[in-house]
Amino acid sequence: MADGSGEDWSGRIDTTTAHPARRYNYWLGGKDNFAADRESGEAIARVYPAIRTTALENRYFLQRAVRFLAGEANVRQFLDIGTGIPTADNTHEVAQSVAPSSRIVYVDNDPIVLTHARALLTSTPEGATAYIDADLRDPRTILDDESLRKTLDFNQPVALMLIAIVHFLFDEDKPYELVKTLVDALPSGSYVVMTHGTADLNDPAAREYALREIQAGRLKVDARPRSHDEVAAFFTGLEVLEPGIVPVTAWRNPVTEADRPPLVDTAMYGVVARKP
Repeated sequence: MADGSGEDWSGRIDTTTAHPARRYNYWLGGKDNFAADRESGEAIARVYPAIRTTALENRYFLQRAVRFLAGEANVRQFLDIGTGIPTADNTHEVAQSVAPSSRIVYVDNDPIVLTHARALLTSTPEGATAYIDADLRDPRTILDDESLRKTLDFNQPVALMLIAIVHFLFDEDKPYELVKTLVDALPSGSYVVMTHGTADLNDPAAREYALREIQAGRLKVDARPRSHDEVAAFFTGLEVLEPGIVPVTAWRNPVTEADRPPLVDTAMYGVVARKP
């Protein structure tokens, strides 16, 4: 399998193991997934039936955050790590709808994601998009990539987008060090946007049920939910914007609280912070 870049990734696509991007695509109603992704998605949905709601609300948060950054914050550069399989209103589409000259670099380690990205995520003539085959666990490879440096000017503010990806880093991956390496490379006036899974908002009975399923081996855990304080630790030294580290449904949402999904159905924190 090759995309427009001429790269052949056929040996890297494992259809027998669930991949977070393809599973997320399944929850959003997409078709770019395999049986292993669907089986994993359904196993999680049995434990947490509102997972599709969480996926959708996470997407809505992304769109609101990018709209704010490209508009009110006047940001024109975005580094989106953990791109996911393209759907509607991706980072560059939202940013360029506000500011056509916006420049976006997408990063993912799934060949299917990159194939779709290169085929579908086309820029406005005034702006630019680029795509990097890399992993969040190797931030230096991302930062040193030639196409990144050609597309983004690190003398000007950059918005680092870490949407629903950091919770796939376990403690042994040293997630705080990885994120700090990326943040340290950003110039003053840049922004960090993150959504992160949490068990803080879950119904206690649901947490107990999930624990039993994990202990029984019926649910494979490939993510590390973190508490509010653990998420806050990623933003040490940054200026967290109002309303702070909140459920994704609560971040600058024009939808009235009464019309939003209940918090137990959106177990994800969202935060936008500025680098002084």
